[in-house]
Amino acid sequence: MRFIKEGTHIDFIGKRKLALALSLILIILGLVVFFKRGEENFGVDFSGGTLIQLEFTRQVPIEDIRLSLKEIELGQSTIQRFGEGKALIIRTQADTEKIVLEKIRQDYPDNPFIHQRTEMVGPAVREDLRKRGLWALILAFLGIGIYVSMRFQFEYALGAVVALIHDILITMGICAIAGREITLPVLAGFLTLIGYSINDTIVVYDRIREDLRLMRKENFGTIINTSINQTLSRTALTTLTTLIAVVALFVWGGEVIHDFAFVLMIGIITGTYSSIFVASPLIVEWRRWRRKKSG
Repeated sequence: MRFIKEGTHIDFIGKRKLALALSLILIILGLVVFFKRGEENFGVDFSGGTLIQLEFTRQVPIEDIRLSLKEIELGQSTIQRFGEGKALIIRTQADTEKIVLEKIRQDYPDNPFIHQRTEMVGPAVREDLRKRGLWALILAFLGIGIYVSMRFQFEYALGAVVALIHDILITMGICAIAGREITLPVLAGFLTLIGYSINDTIVVYDRIREDLRLMRKENFGTIINTSINQTLSRTALTTLTTLIAVVALFVWGGEVIHDFAFVLMIGIITGTYSSIFVASPLIVEWRRWRRKKSG
């Protein structure tokens, strides 16, 4: 199947500086929001404490719940509306399930609620999960870098790893902007995104290697551009079909995989973008830098 007609020639390499500027803006904006939110970025898995999810019969203003919690010295708790508006998530930094439930039952006798779930994580487990999560990402980047270096060359590995870091930073920033917490399912989404993105990049790299043999007299930048255009139809089809499946998971998959599907939706788009505008153009820039360095 050819989604994009043969002979299409879009100057992706010529637009790399514009793409770089867009990427930097998105990364900086996301990181600013991420650091501004601080510990609110992390779910109970990575921040510790207690998460309590309640669903009321009628919607309750968040500020009313906060006033109730202030009376038991938990006014600094994070409170988020969930689902259709009648459900709330209350996150505190201690084991407070019993006292919170008793206080809310006392203050809202005419608006009963369903206690849907409680999650508790201690400080030691929190630190261990954070370290393990970070190491999982680092080892994934390292392993992919080694693999691409062996299959292609170091410059290809550099482009691939930088593109993957780009994807994670943008996706993490969008999660922060959207107010979504980093939990274990979200971490799983990041790792899945790394696998998806590198697969798309490898396809482009394979075509570049083939075209380097077939187009020896052409400029290196022209070869890269041609290779991206030749794989564009495959890239578009893969992205579209995968995105349809992930959107279906996001809409109908239920609460358990909602955040996971959200990360993949954003990641599929950023991964496709980085394969075209980050991974391959970086090879061109690396070669230019080496030529200048060698004189």
